[in-house]
Amino acid sequence: MRDFSYLRAGSVDAARQAAALPGAMLLAGGTTLVDLAKCGVAEPETIVDITHLRGLDVITVDERSATIGALAKMSSIADHADIKSRFPAVSEALWQAASPQIRNMATIGGNLMQRTRCPYFRDPENFPACNKRSPGSGCSAIGGVTRGHAVLGTSEACIAMYPGDLAVALVAFGATIHLGDRQMAVDDFFLLPGTTPGREHAIQPGEVITAVSIPASAAAARSTYLKVRDRQSYEFAAASAAVGIEFDADGRTIRDLRVALGGVATKPWRARAVEDALKGKVLEANTVRRASLLAVEGAVDHGANHYKIELAPRVVARAIIKMGETA
Repeated sequence: MRDFSYLRAGSVDAARQAAALPGAMLLAGGTTLVDLAKCGVAEPETIVDITHLRGLDVITVDERSATIGALAKMSSIADHADIKSRFPAVSEALWQAASPQIRNMATIGGNLMQRTRCPYFRDPENFPACNKRSPGSGCSAIGGVTRGHAVLGTSEACIAMYPGDLAVALVAFGATIHLGDRQMAVDDFFLLPGTTPGREHAIQPGEVITAVSIPASAAAARSTYLKVRDRQSYEFAAASAAVGIEFDADGRTIRDLRVALGGVATKPWRARAVEDALKGKVLEANTVRRASLLAVEGAVDHGANHYKIELAPRVVARAIIKMGETA
């Protein structure tokens, strides 16, 4: 770990000014930054401590939306009564992420800024070729061990999987990220690798995440987050799905459907083709299973991760059918 300077921001404006400095990185919960620094990926020149900024940990929920401050802890959001009742998929995604110790430290802003867990990216000593770390150097994952890598949204430059859970639920329900003077949809905040895989987030120098807002909807209120993984705790998803459904008065015809995938793509992946195929249809298991196959349209495997192409539609179908059974 290299030497760095430490700056404690006294306000959001001061944090923005400091964040614009070359080599500056923000410190909130620290659970991602410390990991990246230890493995030699992050080498900040300046650490900007924003942990003591007031008002950025507030969670507000009303009839129209939920607004969550960027410094709110993952565990606090997951256990918030109104989040659990009006946005259950958000709560479930958070409870299934990381460990209790990390959830008690990690913030929502830091969670959204986390970087890939690709083992090649995080091991620069043994795998110097990584386009995320060193543009143009190549991708060690391609041709390597790929069981945990992405099958959707990949490029010739990168196949690293997006590892988070919370963002999958936020993408499903059309959340917005607040960056001070600028706002953007969560779906636009996460970038496809394309030819510039080193840039994972659409945040500019000097910008700081201050909050995330989630619009209230009937689909968000009837939602779930289903995560399939190799072990039941402290493990990233092999495939996951955030699903929310609104039914017509008959309780069976789908009026609105939200579906997003995790564990299979280079960013949180909205499955709009599945949504469009099922809106206006009566929820029946066979219909759902057929439509769920659309979730992996365009998927490309690299050998050992082929199973994700079969697994993801099953996870989507299971989550949708589960929500139908609660109607």
